[in-house]
This record gives sequence, structure tokens and C-alpha cells, in this order.
Amino acid sequence: MPTLRSLQQAVADWLASHPDRAWPPLANLARLAEEVGEFARVLNQWHGPKRCKPGEAAPSRERAASELGDIVAVCLVLAHTLEIDLEPAVLASLERARARGEGRDTPTRRPDDAAAGPADRAAHS
Repeated sequence: MPTLRSLQQAVADWLASHPDRAWPPLANLARLAEEVGEFARVLNQWHGPKRCKPGEAAPSRERAASELGDIVAVCLVLAHTLEIDLEPAVLASLERARARGEGRDTPTRRPDDAAAGPADRAAHS
């Protein structure tokens, strides 16, 4: 199983052999926003009220995974460009989230909440 560090190295190697593809950080931030929007669209179709356009593929785990993969790929490129080692950064984020959650006896959102989509409610019925 690849690590974040090995994925970052793969990005570094690819960018070294394709220097014309190394966009500046703000351009990659715009790419990240675009990819997040595409993921949001799939998620809103899958779990929310958004309808697919005629001819558009139905929302699925595969489409969501593809869009999420695009988000991670752009994050890897940004990390490389900004010389950030994502592995300790992500571990620190997870630790902060764990620490915030300590002492809570209930989750902040349950699947039966009004904000949950139909698939969420059906999966937990």
C-alpha cells in the first residue's frame, strides 16, 4: 500500500519529467476548487436532491471515488510545489480532530438528521 510520502515522490518524479505541467500554486488552488465542485456535484446527486443532466452518468461510488482521487492528486501536486510533507500534516490533522472529539458521548450529526440525504437515511433504517 503506498504511503502519502511515496505518492508525493511519484508526483515529484512525474513533474520532474514533465516540467511544462507544473502549474503555480494559485492555478492549482483553482484546479482544487474545480475538483471539489465536481465531487460536490456527484455527492449531491448521490445523496441529495440534485438531478443528473440528460446523458450524464448516474452518481455512484465509482464516480465519487474518481472525483475524490482527483482532489487528492491536486493536493499532492500542491504539497510538492509548496514543499510540504503531507504525511505528518495529515497525521497532525487527525490528532487535532481526535482531541476535539474526546469526551463527546454522541456524534455531532446522526444519519436520521434532516440534513442527511435519502441514501443516508435508508442505509441506517
